[in-house]
Amino acid sequence: MSTPKSIKTDHEDLIHDVAFDFYGERLATCSSDQSVKIWDKTEDGLWHQSACWKAHTGSVWRVAWAHPDFGQVIATCSFDRAAGIWEELPSESRDDTSKTKWVKRPNLVDSRSSVTDVKFAPKHLGLQLATCTSDGMVRIYQAPDVMNLSHWSLDYEINCKLSCSCLSWNPSRLCPPMIAVGSDDASPTAGGKVSVYQYNDQQRSWNKLQTLSVPTDSVHDLAFSPNFGRSYHLLAVASKDLHIFQMTPIKHESHSDYNTTYEICLIGQFDDHEHQVWRLSWNVTGTILASSGDDGKVRLWKANYLRNWKCISVLVGDIPQTICEFGQSKSDLSPIATSSLSAGPGSNKRYYRVVPVGNSGGATT
Repeated sequence: MSTPKSIKTDHEDLIHDVAFDFYGERLATCSSDQSVKIWDKTEDGLWHQSACWKAHTGSVWRVAWAHPDFGQVIATCSFDRAAGIWEELPSESRDDTSKTKWVKRPNLVDSRSSVTDVKFAPKHLGLQLATCTSDGMVRIYQAPDVMNLSHWSLDYEINCKLSCSCLSWNPSRLCPPMIAVGSDDASPTAGGKVSVYQYNDQQRSWNKLQTLSVPTDSVHDLAFSPNFGRSYHLLAVASKDLHIFQMTPIKHESHSDYNTTYEICLIGQFDDHEHQVWRLSWNVTGTILASSGDDGKVRLWKANYLRNWKCISVLVGDIPQTICEFGQSKSDLSPIATSSLSAGPGSNKRYYRVVPVGNSGGATT
């Protein structure tokens, strides 16, 4: 079993995002104090700040890690209308407490409004980066030479016609590149706030597959689940409630993969947080979903054998407790990072690791 641990970040303002690297051994935080901090896990299980720098001239909304095959690279986005790509320089020191240096590669300044989210594409698509902005644009960049990250090309622009708040790549290799985009447009006539786009290689363009009818409230986060042998895709949406959608491809003999249509069904809607849901994250196998909300709690969700989703555990960071999970092997679990905009100035971030036990119980306090 494992107990929650706090990290005293010393950020001077709200912490907007927290992101683990691929292995769960490094952590990045970003804040309204315009800074980004990198944390490394030491051999004794503690978290040490290895880097801190001013990344933007406005609030930093999001931070994301690239796959380690491309090196130690992160991307950030900000209210200052820019997205930054940062690369860590090799360090000669092997000391766990040594500081590392991160350098800015390109500063992507194509946006005319706040850049609200940034995500690297799945590794099999190469080193690509998607950004979305409050003026409704999604931009997709690519590094032509992964050995020279100073040069990125703007390959595609998608006009979503609604203010964009978040996006998520579909990590599946079994379908063409796919992106879901969420909106926080407050207009009552805006309709559904989640649109799904798919790349058509024949037309060399991104086409809208469908706009989901729900939710109609502002969307704060989106997350496609990892797909391990499933014949369908799962998409989680954080809004006033938590929504889980199943996307099942409809095969047509005369259609290629690029013309595949999908049957999209809402398979779960939950208001357990009783407030806004802010962040979502799947475990590595796509079997457990974590959500965080304004109630100050992280909830873990899992489907049973009937594919009915249930809350299996509730994590309360401000109350010391033991967190446990059942029925999973260690290989099925990974660190899950979630954050909420309710964090105060100089607040600590708390992280959890879900560990299997033999008993079929949830969290104990």
